[in-house]
Amino acid sequence: MSAPRRAVALVALLGTLFLLGGAGSVSAHSAVRETTPGEGTVLKSAPKQVTMTFTESVGITDDSLRVLSPENRRVNADDTEHASGRSDSVRVSLDDGLADGTYTVAWRVVSADSHPISGAFTFSIGKPSETTASVSAEPAVNPASGALYDIARYAAYAAVALLIGAATFVLVCRPASAEPLRGLVRAGWWVLVATTAALLLFRGPYERGTGPSTLLDPELVENTLTSRPGWALLARLALLAGAAVFLVRLGRGAAAETEGPEKEQVRPKPVVLAVGGVLAVGLAGTWAAAEHASAGIQVPLAMTSSMLHLLAMAVWLGGLAALLTTLHRSEALLSAASVARFSRLAFASVAVLVLTGVYQSWRGLGSWDAVFDTSYGRILVVKVCAVVLLLAAAGFSRRWTGRLTEAEQPLRVPVLETVGVRAGGGADSGPGAGGSSGDAGESTSAAAGDGAEEKPENESEPTSSPGARRGALRRSVLAEVVVGVVVLVITTVLTGTQPGRAEIETAAAEETAAAGQRTASTTLIPFDVGTPGGQGKVQIVLEPGRVGENTVEAVVIGPDGGIATVPEIRLSFTLASQKIGPIDAGLTNKGGYWGTSSLNLPIPGTWTMKVTIRTSDIDQVSESRRVKILR
Repeated sequence: MSAPRRAVALVALLGTLFLLGGAGSVSAHSAVRETTPGEGTVLKSAPKQVTMTFTESVGITDDSLRVLSPENRRVNADDTEHASGRSDSVRVSLDDGLADGTYTVAWRVVSADSHPISGAFTFSIGKPSETTASVSAEPAVNPASGALYDIARYAAYAAVALLIGAATFVLVCRPASAEPLRGLVRAGWWVLVATTAALLLFRGPYERGTGPSTLLDPELVENTLTSRPGWALLARLALLAGAAVFLVRLGRGAAAETEGPEKEQVRPKPVVLAVGGVLAVGLAGTWAAAEHASAGIQVPLAMTSSMLHLLAMAVWLGGLAALLTTLHRSEALLSAASVARFSRLAFASVAVLVLTGVYQSWRGLGSWDAVFDTSYGRILVVKVCAVVLLLAAAGFSRRWTGRLTEAEQPLRVPVLETVGVRAGGGADSGPGAGGSSGDAGESTSAAAGDGAEEKPENESEPTSSPGARRGALRRSVLAEVVVGVVVLVITTVLTGTQPGRAEIETAAAEETAAAGQRTASTTLIPFDVGTPGGQGKVQIVLEPGRVGENTVEAVVIGPDGGIATVPEIRLSFTLASQKIGPIDAGLTNKGGYWGTSSLNLPIPGTWTMKVTIRTSDIDQVSESRRVKILR
């Protein structure tokens, strides 16, 4: 494989990792803060409505809340709506005259970061009962629909980088011939159009958790087109239409215009740069408005940072692809001045990536405690250490690149000697690495704009020949690329991890909700002693399900669904992690059920509850379940 092709392959590998890692979105999903009625509560009378409050705003559909009776019949009186105009709270009214028993609430909403979440909880009226309501345990996102949606999303990131980066390279770096880059620009535009249209169709199944077969379901398409992510995708298509007109007019206007001895394109007019900038910012805004930047704290600043991060990534990565394409395919020599312009552009892009990356890391962590107390924080520490190594490798690359600087001349293949520096360090190593890419191969310090390193005449150097220096540069670049790949892999893992701020807030919300709501814990346990008529279920109600004194009621439900009597029920609790138990509940026959009002559980945790049901003098069976005891 030739050197240009190896360079292109290397950049493609690094670009793919960068796109899947750095440009991907993190998991900052909303969490349930409070429900009314609360999880597991037993109400004396039927409620008029069910209300849920989340940690951030959520999107809903007509059936986001489904309330099911013990007979698995829906008892919603109307559609789900936001409560009192609050975007973080949803409610649904219930039918009148609800009978006693256990009701199941199945819910499904879309977080402000555009990710669907779902779950279920129960409450009872009068007293708990057996329920036939079945709530699917499938994940919130159908695996096939989720995979297709993610593929389209990542392809859209790659396409926008190619479109914006290649166009910026033509306008700012002004190579002698833009012909080799027209294919890149067209490919970026067409792929972005196709993936945007695909996202509009995949969005419905992705949100509802259905399979790809529902892709063209009119109801799902309508819901998508009236949602915030749908509006953003429609705006993206409109901007792409404007970009097509802009690119066509730009190509016609600059087709035959050259200036200077190096046959560079004419500097574009300010109005052309302004229009192109507006279109690029608008495209970046369609991502920021629909994804994670639009949720959480400091939304305006976060959206601005997200847009700048995406634009910097596109200018750097897409520009590098344009540079390599020009070097590999163009018959005209690439001037050192064009390389120098891209060097300065890449340096500015890296600086923006570093600054916005630091802010987004802070926004994701939220506190110093989250650095080591959350998975996100610990992975981030590893990434910072890897970046320090990357900066060191970039420093060596800059040193050897400076010593290889020669007189300014038109450049073609020699630039590939330092393309690795840009690919390895410019993307991820910050200003230090950007400086190394700024030296741009064999151009002079004036052309590169970064200043070549002066070598005193009396300096002794073990590797004085150009070949030896070039070999040292290759080794430093190789180290830089290897560490860069490690950084990108860590980044990929990091972007799939829930941010520390969200993890801490979610845990606090769940603890607060559990502490403030649950007044009873109900567990239904099937059993079978292996004899005719020896099957049934035992329902155990533990109230309040907290540390200290608890009341226990155990009711046996026979094969026919009615209340059954048994000679004995024994119940014990064990907390193996603390070596506590078994604690015997000491149940006694209360006439129709077995119970006690003096079960004392000393500390919170997930206990193992073991129940033994004896149906005759010799037939008995034991079953175990885990139950969470709160403070």
